[in-house]
Amino acid sequence: MISHGAGQPFMALVDDDSHSARLMIRMLLAHGAPSVSWLDSEAMATAELGQLLNDPRATLPGLVIVDLKSSSTATADFIAMLRRMKDGPALLIAAMSPTLDREVREVLLNAGADAVFERQANIDFYRREAAAIVSFWVRNQRLEAVGT
Repeated sequence: MISHGAGQPFMALVDDDSHSARLMIRMLLAHGAPSVSWLDSEAMATAELGQLLNDPRATLPGLVIVDLKSSSTATADFIAMLRRMKDGPALLIAAMSPTLDREVREVLLNAGADAVFERQANIDFYRREAAAIVSFWVRNQRLEAVGT
């Protein structure tokens, strides 16, 4: 994960697909996201986010976007695990889902996601979804998170 200076806002993307991660990072940055740190596996994300959560001086990501595809429940399982970590409830978490059907969305929300966004195949819809993620992040920023 990229090292960030104190107080610099950033997002963490937990995505086990390199193509998907590169596209998402490009789209997020194009829509005004701060820097984005890519965590390419559950193990790496657990270690890196755990380290940040255990360091009272660390700057936490302004948003953790989880898009794991290793199993049908990987994203929900990972989010539930994050919420159980020390200070995990302090994280703002967005889940990526193949569909926004009610049942799928409720599983992710019950696991602890603050929002659910749909993975899109169409590039125009994908851009809109990335813009919606950045908008969600902006609406949920803490005033003290903005630099001095």
